[in-house]
Amino acid sequence: MYEEWDDVLVPDPVTSSPSDRTRTARRGGPWHVAALVTCLVVGSTSGVATAMVWDAPEPEPSVSTVAGEAAATHDVPAPPTQAAPEPQAGAASRSAAQRPVHVDPDAPTGLVVPTDDPEPVEPVPAPRAPVTPTPAPDPTPSPVEPAAPTPEPGSGLLGTDVVEDLGGELVVVGAAADAPGDAATRSVRVEVEDGLPVDGDVFADAVLATLNDPRGWSSGDGVTFSRTAGADPSIRVVLASPATVDRLCAPLETEGTYSCGNAVDGVAVLNFERWVVGAPDFGDDVATYRQYLVNHEVGHVLGHSHESCPGEGEVAPVMVQQSISTEGCLPNGWPSP
Repeated sequence: MYEEWDDVLVPDPVTSSPSDRTRTARRGGPWHVAALVTCLVVGSTSGVATAMVWDAPEPEPSVSTVAGEAAATHDVPAPPTQAAPEPQAGAASRSAAQRPVHVDPDAPTGLVVPTDDPEPVEPVPAPRAPVTPTPAPDPTPSPVEPAAPTPEPGSGLLGTDVVEDLGGELVVVGAAADAPGDAATRSVRVEVEDGLPVDGDVFADAVLATLNDPRGWSSGDGVTFSRTAGADPSIRVVLASPATVDRLCAPLETEGTYSCGNAVDGVAVLNFERWVVGAPDFGDDVATYRQYLVNHEVGHVLGHSHESCPGEGEVAPVMVQQSISTEGCLPNGWPSP
């Protein structure tokens, strides 16, 4: 039987045969029918109505159309169309439209079958944290600060380099000390030329220790010595470079080598070069020569003049010019040895 739909006779899907349903699928399916011509011929003798249908040529079916036709021909129900689920946040799956497809040659009429194989995704490398290069160790060792020199006891020397002329600026060693004993007191001010490698305090202690030694002038002259930094001392003891000694001792010729003592000015000037190296006749006994130098020059300030060696092999008086020669006597640094 046929139903009338949009002026076109359509077989009833219930009462019609499979071939009619096939035609129904063609007429009611997704194909576009270019032209439909219907001719109804009624036989007058039989009284039976015969329907003849001519289909106009149709366009070449697409892949999806073929699949649908195959499903209708083999009574394979088309899968129901379902709305795609809403993608969840952060989901990594793709929709069916994004999934790759392939044509299964074993499926009826080349049925299009989606594949579940995901497309390869290139991994995105995680950003690397910046690497701070470790600096190579410096092969050059850090300079080591030299330890401060220790002043030599008995001289105050911090070094033995002799500079010919340091300019003549004198520095008073500031300290004060009472004189030992009850004898007549002479105040002594100690001065050191600026730039000499000498600890002034140690040098000043050495000078006063020599002058107040029992073998010194206290036994012969009955005097004792105090230490002062005042402006009007009885005696000045100065340690200076060779050129400064020459200027302070003028008009006496010291020739950059010798020292001097002046009773008029009350100053005893000691040559730093001699303080370092001593004198030939003292040999390696520089300590005894330094005691001689202090006692000899202060002896001039106290009013004593030069003396001569009394005899070969005897002990030289302290006022012999032992810096030049002991004259055959034994070296000696004390007024009362």
